[in-house]
Amino acid sequence: MFPQQFNYHVAPYVKDFVDWLNRACGPAFDAFSNSMRTLILNIDTVLLGVPWWVWIILVTLLAWRLTHNVIKTVLPGILLFTIGMFGLWSIAMETLSLVIVSVLLSLLLGIPAGIAMGVSDRVNAALTPLLDAMQTMPSFVYLIPAMMLFDLGKVPAIVATFIYAVPPVQRLTNLGIRQVSASIQEAAVAFGATPWQLMREVRFPLALPSILAGVNQTTMMALSMVVICAMVAAGGLGEEVLLAVNRIDVGRGFEAGWAIVVLAIIIDRLSQGSVNKWESPRN
Repeated sequence: MFPQQFNYHVAPYVKDFVDWLNRACGPAFDAFSNSMRTLILNIDTVLLGVPWWVWIILVTLLAWRLTHNVIKTVLPGILLFTIGMFGLWSIAMETLSLVIVSVLLSLLLGIPAGIAMGVSDRVNAALTPLLDAMQTMPSFVYLIPAMMLFDLGKVPAIVATFIYAVPPVQRLTNLGIRQVSASIQEAAVAFGATPWQLMREVRFPLALPSILAGVNQTTMMALSMVVICAMVAAGGLGEEVLLAVNRIDVGRGFEAGWAIVVLAIIIDRLSQGSVNKWESPRN
């Protein structure tokens, strides 16, 4: 047994800090929540406003544009059709809207932060331990502070998903910037390129395949986290899985799980096709 006289708990201090944060920054949190709800509502309206068959055609055309492979073109459309066949189309679009918002937030912060890490060793040294902690922390832990600050619903789900999904794009952006050949950069500087021109015309374009790979990984992680966020009433396919587990409904769980897998496959194949499409002209 561990001696009780050495016991020390920080839980009361954490609770007091969260209470103070809610009092001090309550209006800012409310404004953020309202903006996120409005954004999700608008994306839901667009996703559900377009007929299902139009989405299937668009996905099929995009797959052909990226792969020029008959099997890789037809398969995403067939898989997408099965989601509607199981009666999960609107729920899948709800999940997709959460993924879109979370990924957009991750890219808006992750790519600039990754560029800063690639340019500055000090920023890299400061942010790397934080990214390590974010990637090793159990995903369920992110739900706690998000729920304490934003209550239940889609907004804490977006915040938790953002924290969970942002490290890959940030790390791979940093890696891509640092892997740009020094001789190419020296040649650009010799021709009079300013630091901004060097980044815009040389470093960022050459690092783009690595950045796109980070976007792919961030999107996949966001999809997996959105499912877990059903525990804080985020809705979507994750709620279907959670209900199936609670009721031990194997069939319902299979259909919801299948829809999640289909979304993951389509997102992964299309994003990987974008990376390959970018790399092919350079090769």
